[in-house]
Amino acid sequence: MSFDKKSSRRRFLKSALVAGAGLTVVPRHVLGGNGFIPPSDQLTKGIIGVGGMGRGHIPYEGTRVVAICDVDTKHLELAQNQIGYDVKKIHDFRELVNLPEVDIVHIATPPHWHGIMSVEAAKAGKDIWCEKPMTRTIGEGKKVMEAVNAHGRMFRLNTWFRFKDTFYGLGTDVKPLKKVIDSGIIGWPLKFTVSGVTGYDWKFYWSGGHNLKPMAVPENLDYDMWLGPAPYKPYNPERVHSKFRGYWDYDGGGLGDMGQHYLDPVQYLLGKDGTAPVKIEVDAPQQHYDAVGSWRRITYTYADGCQIILDGENKDKDAAYIEGPNGKIYRGFRSDIPNLQSFLKTLPDPEPQISVFSESVKTRKKFALNETNGFWSATLVNLGITAVRLGRTLNFNPDKLEFIDDEGANQMINQPMRAPWSI
Repeated sequence: MSFDKKSSRRRFLKSALVAGAGLTVVPRHVLGGNGFIPPSDQLTKGIIGVGGMGRGHIPYEGTRVVAICDVDTKHLELAQNQIGYDVKKIHDFRELVNLPEVDIVHIATPPHWHGIMSVEAAKAGKDIWCEKPMTRTIGEGKKVMEAVNAHGRMFRLNTWFRFKDTFYGLGTDVKPLKKVIDSGIIGWPLKFTVSGVTGYDWKFYWSGGHNLKPMAVPENLDYDMWLGPAPYKPYNPERVHSKFRGYWDYDGGGLGDMGQHYLDPVQYLLGKDGTAPVKIEVDAPQQHYDAVGSWRRITYTYADGCQIILDGENKDKDAAYIEGPNGKIYRGFRSDIPNLQSFLKTLPDPEPQISVFSESVKTRKKFALNETNGFWSATLVNLGITAVRLGRTLNFNPDKLEFIDDEGANQMINQPMRAPWSI
């Protein structure tokens, strides 16, 4: 009988975790010396979508790519050359998620595919690393969250500002802001203003083109598979690859593409990881049915009075990033709170978070930004997109995940998919 060292190790690891057994950590010098991790001790990864972000994240701590998938043969060739060793090259993502040698599925496609692929990967027993936004609709996000939990998978959403890196030009990461807010020193409710002053220049003007002319599909691209669940529209290069962000069928402009990067930390700071705003007000021009357009302002209001203001016009140049009844915090971590830095030293640190996905996979402990809190920050994005597309104020019930007395808005929660695709 043949003995597959890698498969045997993986079977042992999974059975030990299911049984609740402790794992023995073998020092790296025993395995290979000088920090070398042999292939048998690495987690394996399959990447779906290697046109941009997928290639950008080929190297990742503790993982080794064994398969890549794309509907564009040129993308597959570029990724294979970048990897530098032979991997499986696959056209249909369903084949990749069912490969027994794949531990982690990295989904780096346009957002209109995220929901289906995440659910299928979870059903196939894979852990999932998904690019932002988590999903293109609220309904798809709910189904991903349910599938990940039902199948006991680990899920990572690829935005990181809630647990590392400075953001918004504030000159600080999230930790000291979280300490200040949790201390209650600036009071409650809070108002966050996200504008150009605080770094709100993230692809804001990303818009699509109108009246695109049908063109011949390149031989290297399976355009029908690229569209997948999206409504059929004749091929034009403006729709695909890096241009897809400008069309409602696939994404939602700058808000869809980058919104979760900027809204997720605010959700964390507010302690709103299990809920959503109850009112979404919007100031925007009428939107095109197909192409994304710009907007001026979105105001989210929670049941307790907390607000997030997205100032698209950058009108509130003097507004604080965080404002409470008893104090304000500005860009550069400036504040009108006396002796804030000294006060910070007396406060406990926030609860630790797992910030390396391979650690989450090995320990079976949730990643910092996972399927649950990621669903709620994706919902923030999709609430804003829905309000922009409809051009009106929306009232939302976070418990029921539905809009109040607005059938048009509710139809956008679970949007139809082109046959034969469904979740």
